Amino acid sequence: MDLYNLTTVTQFILIGISDLPEVRYPLFLTFVIIYQVTLAGNGAILLAIGIEKKLHTPMYFLLANLSLLDIFCPSATVPKMLQNLLTDDHSISFVGCALQLYFLVALVGTEVFLLAVMAYDRYVAICFPLRYTLIMTNMRCVQLLTGTWTAGFLNSLLHTMMTFSLSFCRSNRVNQYYCDIPPVVALSCSSTYLSDMLILVVGGILAISAFLTTLVSYMYIISTILMIQSAEGKRKAFSTCASHLTVVGLFYGTAIFTYMHSSSSQNAIARDRLISMLYGVITPMLNPMIYSLRNTEVKGALRRLLCF
Repeated sequence: MDLYNLTTVTQFILIGISDLPEVRYPLFLTFVIIYQVTLAGNGAILLAIGIEKKLHTPMYFLLANLSLLDIFCPSATVPKMLQNLLTDDHSISFVGCALQLYFLVALVGTEVFLLAVMAYDRYVAICFPLRYTLIMTNMRCVQLLTGTWTAGFLNSLLHTMMTFSLSFCRSNRVNQYYCDIPPVVALSCSSTYLSDMLILVVGGILAISAFLTTLVSYMYIISTILMIQSAEGKRKAFSTCASHLTVVGLFYGTAIFTYMHSSSSQNAIARDRLISMLYGVITPMLNPMIYSLRNTEVKGALRRLLCF
């Protein structure tokens, strides 16, 4: 194969929303509003937790990290998407695509691990309430969070290096509105066997481990709640984890549709792009709403913050 053809791709074209020219201005306005609400909502959660001393506990320390991720994750894709909606230039440099993919995969991976840690925190709080402060100490919380962020970014570094070590000599048109592993790997003209196996083995083991941690934690939580005699006791116990359970369901539900559902028809591809937008843009906006509506302590702190 001609060596020149192996090195011609110096930029990629993001075509995820370029086939919707008639609605690009309404989409621009919609995503500007969603992004601003996301920043404001998660920023308010961070500010409330930082100011309210009663919320300086492991549970809310973990929630603050979730709000940080919900600010960073859309910030990796939305600004570029807004630029593409306003201009006819949908290109992104090779390095820019690699950086976007790296931070996106790192942040999403970190959120997967963080949701597992949050589930473990609720498991300890409900199943071992008398020992909670002994198990979930500030030092233990810092250690769990350090491991969560480190694992997410190291996992992403491995996937990014493997993805962009491939040769790209066919099309440079990424069939998505941001750089992600599957659509970028699909453009490679070299063997993708190692990259595919890396996603399957490493990504699969880490994702399944985090998911099983979350699932098993909630199995124990539900069984413990069902053993509580009084209806009021059950309600109070469930209220402490209802917000997190809702966020977990929203996260994994959209993730499954985004990454495990593939279609070839044009209508199905357009639908999959909309689902990926839901996953990457709308979910981070909903998370602070879920916590502020269902958690009385967060709701009270936000009310005092707004009154102040």
